[in-house]
Amino acid sequence: MSELKQLIEKFIELDDNLNEKIEGLPETEEAFEAFEADHIDEITELNEIYHEIEHMVFHEEFIIVSNDSSEEKEVVALIISDENDEEEEFVIPVFTDDAEAEIAIEEFKKEFGDIEFTCDKRTGAEIVADHHDDDDFIGLAINAPQWDFVIATEDVHDCCE
Repeated sequence: MSELKQLIEKFIELDDNLNEKIEGLPETEEAFEAFEADHIDEITELNEIYHEIEHMVFHEEFIIVSNDSSEEKEVVALIISDENDEEEEFVIPVFTDDAEAEIAIEEFKKEFGDIEFTCDKRTGAEIVADHHDDDDFIGLAINAPQWDFVIATEDVHDCCE
């Protein structure tokens, strides 16, 4: 398992644990501040892991899936905005390995019909750069639809630049 995949799994686990703990708290500023003070170490660790993920995604080589049935090959995008929204915000699903990509392709075939898909490898930085000019592009959905993990476009970076 890749280091990125391990970090994301750890992030999801920590985030879920914090969300379970916060459920049922009164929705007041005082309750939130007390919760934050009581769980500062976990919150700090969560933020540090996310920062590591931001850097790894920049350099990581992902598998992207494209619809190869039309005249022009199109990268599969997932619309995440509501039906009532004027804009159609979307994420690009990216995959950490062939097994994750195959699971997604099976889901895509169920949703879109039996069309031809092809896979290519690109770094996170290249994928973000390809779609950077599109105001409706939100970010990358890593190992979607299995995981509920999206990293925003503006978060994908390298501090060394």
